[in-house]
Amino acid sequence: MEDEPDHDNVEQNLCVKTTTEEELNKSFNLEASLSKFSYLDLDKELELRNDLIDDKEFDIPQVDTPPTLESILNETDDEDESFVLEDPTLLNIDAIDSHSYDTSSVASSDSGDRTNLKRKKKLPDSFSLHGSVMRHLLLKGISAQIVSAADKVDAGLPTAIAVSSLIAVGTSHGLALIFDQNQALRLCLGSTSVGAQYGAISALSINNDCSRLLCGFAKGQITMWDLASGKLLRSITDAHPPGTAILHIKFTDDPTLAICNDSGGSVFELTFKRVMGVRTCESRCLFSGSKGEVCCIEPLHSKPELKDHPITQFSLLAMASLTKILVIGLKPSLKVWMTFPYGRMDPSSVPLLAWHFVAVHNYVNPMLAFCRGDIVHFLLVKRDESGAIHVTKQKYLHLYYDLINFTWINSRTVVLLDSVEKLHVIDRQTQEELETVEISEVQLVYNSSHFKSLATGGNVSQALALVGEKACYQSISSCGGQIFYLGTKSVYVMMLRSWRERVDHLLKQDCLTEALALAWSFHEGKAKAVVGLSGDVSKRKAVVADRMVEILFHYADRALRKCPEQGKIQVMEQHFQDTVPVIVDYCLLLQRKDLLFSQMYDKLSENSVAKGVFLECLEPYILSDKLLGITPQVMKDLIVHFQDKKLMENVEALIVHMDITSLDIQQIVLMCWENRLYDAMIYVYNRGMNEFISPMEKLFKVIAPPLNAGKTLTDEQVVMGNKLLVYISCCLAGRAYPLGDIPEDLVPLVKNQVFEFLIRLHSAEASPEEEIYPYVRTLLHFDTREFLNVLALTFEDFKNDKQAVEYQQRIVDILLKVMVENSDFTPSQVGCLFTFLARQLAKPDNTLFVNRTLFDQVLEFLCSPDDDSRHSERQQVLLELLQAGGIVQFEESRLIRMAEKAEFYQICEFMYEREHQYDKIIDCYLRDPLREEEVFNYIHNILSIPGHSAEEKQSVWHKAMDHIENEVLLFKFLRSLLDPREGIHISQESLQISPSIMEQFIELLCKFSPNQVIETLQVLECYRLEETIQITQKYQLHEVTAYLLQKKGDIPGAFLIMLERLQSKLQEITHQGENTKEDTSLKDVEDTMVETIALCQRNSHNLNQQQREALWFPLLEAMMAPQKLSGAAAPLLHSEALKSLTMQVLNSMAAFIALPSILQRILQDPVYGKGKLGEIQGLILGMLDTFNYEQTLLETTTSLLNQDLHWSLCNLRASVTRGLNPKQDYCSICLQQYKRHQEMADEIILQQQSGKAKRNLSEIKRGRITPSQVKMSPSYHQSKGDPAAKKAASEPGLDPQQIQAFDQLCRLYRGSSRLALLTELSQNRGSDSYRPFSSSQSGPAFHSVFQNENFQLQLTPPPVTED
Repeated sequence: MEDEPDHDNVEQNLCVKTTTEEELNKSFNLEASLSKFSYLDLDKELELRNDLIDDKEFDIPQVDTPPTLESILNETDDEDESFVLEDPTLLNIDAIDSHSYDTSSVASSDSGDRTNLKRKKKLPDSFSLHGSVMRHLLLKGISAQIVSAADKVDAGLPTAIAVSSLIAVGTSHGLALIFDQNQALRLCLGSTSVGAQYGAISALSINNDCSRLLCGFAKGQITMWDLASGKLLRSITDAHPPGTAILHIKFTDDPTLAICNDSGGSVFELTFKRVMGVRTCESRCLFSGSKGEVCCIEPLHSKPELKDHPITQFSLLAMASLTKILVIGLKPSLKVWMTFPYGRMDPSSVPLLAWHFVAVHNYVNPMLAFCRGDIVHFLLVKRDESGAIHVTKQKYLHLYYDLINFTWINSRTVVLLDSVEKLHVIDRQTQEELETVEISEVQLVYNSSHFKSLATGGNVSQALALVGEKACYQSISSCGGQIFYLGTKSVYVMMLRSWRERVDHLLKQDCLTEALALAWSFHEGKAKAVVGLSGDVSKRKAVVADRMVEILFHYADRALRKCPEQGKIQVMEQHFQDTVPVIVDYCLLLQRKDLLFSQMYDKLSENSVAKGVFLECLEPYILSDKLLGITPQVMKDLIVHFQDKKLMENVEALIVHMDITSLDIQQIVLMCWENRLYDAMIYVYNRGMNEFISPMEKLFKVIAPPLNAGKTLTDEQVVMGNKLLVYISCCLAGRAYPLGDIPEDLVPLVKNQVFEFLIRLHSAEASPEEEIYPYVRTLLHFDTREFLNVLALTFEDFKNDKQAVEYQQRIVDILLKVMVENSDFTPSQVGCLFTFLARQLAKPDNTLFVNRTLFDQVLEFLCSPDDDSRHSERQQVLLELLQAGGIVQFEESRLIRMAEKAEFYQICEFMYEREHQYDKIIDCYLRDPLREEEVFNYIHNILSIPGHSAEEKQSVWHKAMDHIENEVLLFKFLRSLLDPREGIHISQESLQISPSIMEQFIELLCKFSPNQVIETLQVLECYRLEETIQITQKYQLHEVTAYLLQKKGDIPGAFLIMLERLQSKLQEITHQGENTKEDTSLKDVEDTMVETIALCQRNSHNLNQQQREALWFPLLEAMMAPQKLSGAAAPLLHSEALKSLTMQVLNSMAAFIALPSILQRILQDPVYGKGKLGEIQGLILGMLDTFNYEQTLLETTTSLLNQDLHWSLCNLRASVTRGLNPKQDYCSICLQQYKRHQEMADEIILQQQSGKAKRNLSEIKRGRITPSQVKMSPSYHQSKGDPAAKKAASEPGLDPQQIQAFDQLCRLYRGSSRLALLTELSQNRGSDSYRPFSSSQSGPAFHSVFQNENFQLQLTPPPVTED
């Protein structure tokens, strides 16, 4: 029969006792109390349906046909490693004794990889408003006894820990120390002699009822102990192959079944039996490490509350190898349920497994978390009705650090330990990082020596040993929501803080705002990792709210206490603006207005600044209607505060959102009227006194007198009038002003009162001169259209009963009486009235009656030919009247006659369109000067848009052809068609227009718009030059003719035309009398001269010297001719102006004609050749100044070039004589590697670019040379005739790729050399006709570097060379 534990000797349900610290009482509930946390969390998760994780992501395919043992044996992994499910009969290995190997714990300073190489993304910010989530304590009693045992009994360093109702700590000398909840040492199992034989304890496991302890040793032995009596029950030496350490040993939920994993990567099932009083152990190999090494195992454990769960009967076991994970069922028979490969991973990362029961969609099922590296996968395991197991993959967690431990603290919260010994508390569902804790002070124990199997000679694979560098499986154990960390000299415990502890922790740090925010998240159920709040939601909220109220009182006292007593008032205001809003916000969030307006307000009122800030904080809540029921005292203080600060707009906004019935109404009304708070005044009348007429009377008294007197309203009065219209509209529509609705029982009464008020014959305090119906008259004068719109909207809402019909008819009669019998209203206002009436009469259910003769009178009024004022306004008003349905009120023939007589062509178009007389509409467009050019679009629409008959289109076509003979119309048509600037983007080639039509358009353009001819010709494409020139000559458009001749290529002809025009203008100036005022003639001369100079400048570049002189000298002669005739008849003012213009010509031609030639031409003139040089003295002096300037510029440039050349040559010479030390081991151009000295068989050319730290390597496959023969060639320009250069170029031979790279490098720095510049400058300086930037030397043989269009003179400072 199976082994039955001795329950009599097992202590159950151990309670927490006092320890060295009071806080430890709460932390160390190990069995009964702490186990409640996990299952209270399960109940809580069943309630939180909205926060559950999404399991609709990609599912792992269901295993309909589980793999056989053979298929798994033959399976090939990505890394040529596989799990092998062994037949237990295949292995029968006797235990082989081995020497003891004493292991020492690896301190945290020696642990794993701390470099954190590749990271993909970070989790969301973990330092939001979660506070301190974890509480960590040092178990001083256990830690002290571990150190004491090492000193006194040579127990060695701690190596493994297991926690249940008791705490078991294994040591490096083979001892197991058992502690109770009081941290008292209850048992010391084993002995150092056994430790010398078995080695260090490498793994521990305690069964569910805390009656048995399994110890695995570094040399492969396994022992079982009775934790009640301390007796050794079994010593197992043959459960697995010899020479391998025990990495893991785990009890399952069945106390007779355990699983072990050794350093060979194999997994074994251990079955404990007791037959005839003899305890035995049977071992069965589940997986062999020969093809796939398992380094982590985790059986599924279920608490007593879930012992009947359908999954538990399978006794699931998860195993992780270096390439994948496997989930198998041990019962009722061995079966593989799932395999999952990792993919590519860092080979040094540690595989991790952890089970936990979670609630998903109202069902509690086990979830397996497995991870390796920085990705955590979650697998949900479910069983269907048929008994098959389904595995569903949930959303994974991608981290920015490598993990070495994963622990469930409850079903929603996990704790991760990364490779640099930082704890990360993560909320599983939101993947939010709640807290990060540094635990390097623990000095965590690592299991590296066991994974390397040092005690048995290190006979493990390299891959497993690499994983073991960061393995700490046996150093971390969790139980009941607590996590225990084993250090080299201590044991730490970590647990979630309760919600009160988290809040209090922030309060101790004086973080009151953060404490309130955290408490509010508990109140709203949005906090993460919550402990201590369970049960009914309303009760939880009440508990948290009470705690928040306590904090708020403390917060208020602290704000008043820490207020700076001295200093600027702004400092005090800023202090309270940072604190008081927090109090107001949370009081209103907690719906504690009683607290806010009584105790809190009284407390803050002790300080006037705090009181003011408090009142200002209420404003946004009042304006958003979130704060109702303010006490009268606070309301009064609020209004007074804003009034004192002159914030009257804020006062008005507040009043219209408050219940002011408890205040002094008359005082509020008086304040509103004095401060022009009209919205607030109306609101107080309406809500406070149910009075709707008095506000209108007060507003009418302000705007009526100026309107009746014909004065312009001020801006303030316009605002009042607009508010009055909106107020009347709201009252007639049943809406409250400025917001809300009128109570339904008052709506009919308010409407009747407002109508009766508007149609009163006289006002209450009327003077004898007052006209009848003053209120309607005032509104019509103020804004006729808007007032009639208000009435139209009101008529829409009227029910068709007798009273409503009477009201409508009465108002219409009053409107007609006021406006028709009064000449004060404009045509637009009268038109608005009749448009309003036409719309009302056009309704199908119309009951109004309006005399038709009134419409005839309106027609006569609008079409009156005696009054030409407001023509467009009258036409627009009549058009709106007709479109609104008023056309039925008129005789159509009479309407057309009157419209034609009044030139209302839009009215005619409206009438003709009704009769489909589209051809007559063309006449309307042509007669209307405002719409004349739109006729073509109209014709196009009629002819192209479907819906018109063929006869109608034909009539429009003939009408258009009749009118097209008009030259003006034809010109407009052709311009809109051919000129691309008119908006029609059609290429002229696609139109296929004959040149004659284009020339006809140009001729019309010359006739009707001569100033735009040149601009149009510049954008036109298809026209003949000869014919166009004849047209422009016909209309004597000289500038256009010159432009066309220039385009043709006849430069002399174009110049002659411009010159003749200039001469004619100059003659006009010469013949003007002295009394003639200077008019536009001189301006015309200047404009013509500028155009002529521009013509010469544009074409001089393409002409030789003789052709240039033929252009410029006649122009100069023309400008100097009037000055030769200067005398008494020539006005002095014109003479000075002509001299200035002549100087402008000389300066312009100096760039193209040599100065000696210009002087020679001037001196050869008969007038100046006789010695009269006084007239040209100014011209010659100006030319000499220009020459001196250019000579100075030339000398400065030459000096700079000489200095730059000298510096460059010195630098190049120094570079050639200096050895080079390349900074890279490869050429930056050809990317070839430099050869080692001893291997160098080719010639290397190192080329240093001037001023740059670049080196060019060319490997010349030609003979062997020594390193001393390395050649250096500077990259300055060498003359082609240099024999040394030819010799140097002939020596090395470059391959095509290297030649291409070198040519590209040369092109980057190609340009005119300094020697070439200086040579040309020195050659030309000796020439008499020296002009460096002119083209005085003509001929094909002369090529100057200065005439090159790419020439650039670079006068930058010399570059800094690198050593």
